[in-house]
Order: sequence, then C-alpha cells, then structure tokens
Amino acid sequence: MLLYYITGRTQFPGTDDKRRSALLRRIANASQAGVDYIQLREKDLAPRALESLAREALRVVRDNSQTTKLLINARTDVALAAEADGVHLPDGELPPSEVRSLWMKSCARAPVIGVSAHSVRDVRYAEAHGADFAVLAPIFEKPGTPVMAIGTAALREACFALASPSDVEAPYQGGFPVFALGGVNAGNAPECFRAGAAGVAGIRLFQSGDVAETVKRLRELS
Repeated sequence: MLLYYITGRTQFPGTDDKRRSALLRRIANASQAGVDYIQLREKDLAPRALESLAREALRVVRDNSQTTKLLINARTDVALAAEADGVHLPDGELPPSEVRSLWMKSCARAPVIGVSAHSVRDVRYAEAHGADFAVLAPIFEKPGTPVMAIGTAALREACFALASPSDVEAPYQGGFPVFALGGVNAGNAPECFRAGAAGVAGIRLFQSGDVAETVKRLRELS
C-alpha cells in the first residue's frame, strides 16, 4: 500500500515565512514516517521561488528518508533544476511519454511520473502513455466544493480495467497503480483498498494532525 502526500502550504497559519517553515517540517515528518511520495503542489509560486522551495524540500526528504520520492507538480523544468525525483502531470499537460523523453535528454536518471485522472478513460490514457501511476479523483464528496464524487465503483473499474486475470484480489500488484484522492480519510480508506487502489493520496490527510500516527493507522487498515 502506497501513500501520497500532496502539499498545500497556504493551509498553514501565519506569514509566508511561517507557512514555508511549517511545510518543510511537515515534509520532514512525512518522510520520516514513511510516506512514499510527496508532491510539491504550490501552484501560486513563480518558477524561481518554486525551485528554491523544491531544493529545500528535497534536502529535507533526503535527510529523513532513503525511500520517499519528491515530485514537482506540473513544472518539469523546475523538477529537473532542483534534481527532484520526478513530476506530477495535471490535466492539460504533455503526455507522460513526451515528458519522459524530454527529461531523459537532460538527466540520465529516469523520472517518476504521476498523472491526474478523473475517469477510467484517463487512467487508461496514463498507463498507455507511460506514466508510473495515476491519481484518480474525486473518490468521495468534499464539503464546500461543487465537484461531484465519482465513487469507489469507478475506482474499482479503473483498477481492474488494467489488471491481469491473476490480479483479481489486488489488481495493483504487478499492474498499473491507481491512487485514490478526494475526501479520503482513515475512515473510508479501507473502501479504497478493497476497490483495488494501490494507495491513497491527499493534502489534509497527511497535513493535519500527527502524520506518523496517520501513516501507521493507514498501513494497519490496508
């Protein structure tokens, strides 16, 4: 079972400097707790500021974990400049196959590439174009947002659509990993695992409370 922390520094209180410091502490704690992937998703930052934060975040990750991977949201150029582990591609970005090709022209180290998905078709597209995984959302409804949840039935369909016949119990094993995102918490995470998700992703899921306890509980539930 895989865990994917998506950052959101503006959810922390205080000044910009305090938010930045709080985010870096949370990244350190998440890495130490064993979160598998951290996506730096600070869309309001200019490229230079994002690169600066990415370099700091990568140092923090490396200081606290030998396995956690840092991905940069959307900005392949920033990911390469900061020597991050890869990139997460939202809607409207280049296909992952093209991003991988561009990356390999600048770096001998292969990138980790995740892709945002909102349907079974999107997940199939991500797999067909060489992504390492897809993040499917929103699985559950989130109060205060107008976006309709697609539900665990769609999650299950997406997971099993790319599974081999031998993977009917856990389709992500040896297949294409799909993460569940959107309103996921410790209470409903087991529904995602039963639907075949390789793991769960979230901002508040990992950015609120004690991240070590959250990680421990999620791994016990999977």
